Amino acid sequence: MTHIVTFTRSTPDTAAKVWVNSAGEVTWGDVATVVNPWDEYSLEETIVQAKNNGGDSTVIAIGGAFNDDALKHSIAMGIKNALRLEEPGADMNDSLVWSALAAGAIRKLGDVDLIIFGKESVDVGTDQHTYQLARRLGWTMLSYVSAILEVDHAAGTIKVAKMLEQGKQVIAAKLPAVISVMKGINEPRYPNFLGIRKAAKAQIPVWSTGELGIQLPCAATSALRYMNPPGRDVSAEIIDGENIDAKTAALVERLFEEKVL
Repeated sequence: MTHIVTFTRSTPDTAAKVWVNSAGEVTWGDVATVVNPWDEYSLEETIVQAKNNGGDSTVIAIGGAFNDDALKHSIAMGIKNALRLEEPGADMNDSLVWSALAAGAIRKLGDVDLIIFGKESVDVGTDQHTYQLARRLGWTMLSYVSAILEVDHAAGTIKVAKMLEQGKQVIAAKLPAVISVMKGINEPRYPNFLGIRKAAKAQIPVWSTGELGIQLPCAATSALRYMNPPGRDVSAEIIDGENIDAKTAALVERLFEEKVL
C-alpha cells in the first residue's frame, strides 16, 4: 500500500517578536507557536496524494514536546498518523543529527516511497536537512516543486513541475523520492470540527534512537551564544515641495548630499 510521509515542526508566528532573554535563551514570550507556514502546503499535498492513491499518510516532527501542537494540527487537517522523534541530550537542530533521526524513522516505517517537505523552516531559514535526508536514504531529490503531475506507485515513477527563475521544468523520476513543494501548489484546508476532536484525543508516540536502532553522528555545528541585534538610531525626514517633480528633485538632491547616490 502507498505510504506518504511529511515532516513538520512548531515555529513562532512570523508576526511574533523574538528576542534573547537575560539567560541567553531565544524566546517569543507567551505567543503561541504555529505550524511552520511552508508545511501547510506539504501537509495538504500529502493528504491529497494519499487519498488519490488509496494510501496511508504519516507526519513526523523532530524535537521537543512543543512540536505536538503542529502534529495535532496535521491530524486535524486529515493526516492519518503522527509521531515525534526525540533523543535526550542530542542537538536536534543540527542537520546531520536531524537527518539521521529522520532516515531512521523512514527505514523503521518500511513501506514509504514518497516524502513531501515544505520549502524550508521559517525559524531556522534552511532546507539542507531535506537534501541530507534524501542522500542518507539514497533517494531521488526533487526541489522547488510547483505541481505533482503524476504519481504511479505501481510503476515506481513520479512526474513533477519545478519552478525555475525563468520558467518551469517538467521532470520524471523514479520512486522512492523526496520532494519539497512551493507555496501555491495547493490551497491548504482548514481543520474541521471532527478533525479537531480526533486530534485532541490523539496520543503521539515518541521514538528515540533505541526504537530506531541507530547511533547518531556527532553534531557538525554548535551555537555558542545568542545575542540581540544592536539597536539602530533611525530618523526620518519629510521632503516638501509644490508638486511631485519638485519633491523628486529635492529628494535626489538630499540623496547626493548624504552620498547615497
